[in-house]
Amino acid sequence: MKSLSRLVSAAALGTVAALTLAACSEPAAPDAEQTGNADSGAGTLTVYTSEPQAKIDALVAEFTAETGIDVEVFRAGTGDLTARIEAERTTGTIGADVLLAADAPTFEGYKAEGLLQQYTPADVNALNPDVVDPDGYYVGTRIIPTVIAYNTTAVDAPPTAWKDLADSKYRGQITLPNPDVSGAAAFNTAVWLSTPELGESWLEALAANDPVVAESNGPVGQAVAAGTQPVGIVVDYLVRELAAKGSPIALRYPTDGIPYISQPAGIVTGSDDTEAARKFVDFLVSKQGQELAVKQQYLPVRGDVGTPDGAPALSDLALLTPDLQEITKIQDDAVRKFNGLVG
Repeated sequence: MKSLSRLVSAAALGTVAALTLAACSEPAAPDAEQTGNADSGAGTLTVYTSEPQAKIDALVAEFTAETGIDVEVFRAGTGDLTARIEAERTTGTIGADVLLAADAPTFEGYKAEGLLQQYTPADVNALNPDVVDPDGYYVGTRIIPTVIAYNTTAVDAPPTAWKDLADSKYRGQITLPNPDVSGAAAFNTAVWLSTPELGESWLEALAANDPVVAESNGPVGQAVAAGTQPVGIVVDYLVRELAAKGSPIALRYPTDGIPYISQPAGIVTGSDDTEAARKFVDFLVSKQGQELAVKQQYLPVRGDVGTPDGAPALSDLALLTPDLQEITKIQDDAVRKFNGLVG
């Protein structure tokens, strides 16, 4: 695709903000910027992503060192990315070659709308089949479970299941991310509501405990680590990162089912450099790319690269694998229901 300017005009950002969708991931930091080689010219591969800035910078650096392909990145929350894409569609040109964002329902929607190319990545048989789109339009690149985090100095007997959080003893002590901002949170809400053992009655009980709704997963982890909210619902890698820095925070993988996102990657229809885009997708799920994911505290999508220190094997986790087409259908309604209950 055409190389992006490193600076986005205020008018363009205003258009994006106005179009922001509900299903979204972590927001960009206030000073988030596009990264990559500003002088690389029209041949540069362009990636739209919701990956944290430091992680995508490391990923791009390793990919470029391996392949010699320059990459320009636009980093924002999934909601801002989808809004940008929607705005660009009205002009007839989407600026991305590759989309690397949080939740599969976003990709299911784009697949249905013809915005993604079919591509089966190299070494696909080494991947967890649950993260590979059976129609070949996208592939998951890491397993990101949502867990129960707790402050180890404030909580002696941490909750071990989602049902525990409905207990009135946790009233006012829980924080969780906003599903209007976080793609993981939106996805989780739909999964909880579609899980018979939880469902609407559990969500109502959780809401009755007056949880604090933070902007995204990052502030949730920080609140738990600081002890301002002793219990949090948050993605697991953030807890490992905070604990590694010495924060009094730990996690429990809920025994009654663990929702997860897979940070899918897909190649945009109309990419000017499909060959480079395929190499990027291949790299993401390659052994080398997945070893980097593990170093970045992610659970991998292949079984030959280990897991982060202190993390369990995927086979030991009760991961929930719902029908993604069904989750896509109900996710917007699920977020509206959450907002109505939690406010």
